[in-house]
Amino acid sequence: MRIAVIGATGRAGREITAELARRGHHVTAISRHPEKTPADPNVTPRAGDATDAAGLPALLAGHDAVVSAVMFKDTDPATLVGAVRAAKVPRYLVVGGAGSLEVAPGQRLVDQPDFPAAYRAEATRGAAFLDHLKQVDDLDWTFLSPSALFFEGPRTGRFRLGDDQLLSNDQGSSISFADYAIAMADEIEAPRHARRRFTVGY
Repeated sequence: MRIAVIGATGRAGREITAELARRGHHVTAISRHPEKTPADPNVTPRAGDATDAAGLPALLAGHDAVVSAVMFKDTDPATLVGAVRAAKVPRYLVVGGAGSLEVAPGQRLVDQPDFPAAYRAEATRGAAFLDHLKQVDDLDWTFLSPSALFFEGPRTGRFRLGDDQLLSNDQGSSISFADYAIAMADEIEAPRHARRRFTVGY
């Protein structure tokens, strides 16, 4: 497949790009600093900005899927969805956040009193992004939320998938960027969550 990754030099984007390339897909790695893209024969670095409504469609055209792996504070859902539409790419996948996941029925993680204040604005923007996607009915979108702790760690291939509820175990709620990338690549190759959010964790 031909897959464009927006934000390909970020922590999640870098692992997703590497995982897709490892599986033999052809990845267009879009970022503001393409020179930071690790060299790989299946990866083509391209300069681009998630806020560039005019320039993004040309970068995305001709791909089978687009993955957005950028901070929500740096993006606008209407701009990104509009660019995917204009490029006529059939699938759009988003690296989501954990804040909008439920810790109990109707209770989001971001709304809990002990949620870290430093991450509240980003988590709130992520929840708003998901709400925007839920109104999109002309695009095959998927929003993949990580667990509460999203960290640099090993690629184990051992994890669980869930829906709208935060996943946790006796060690807490966590997922490595590398294992998250496996779940994202699996969803691209064998779609199971069309126009839905799902989550991944240990």
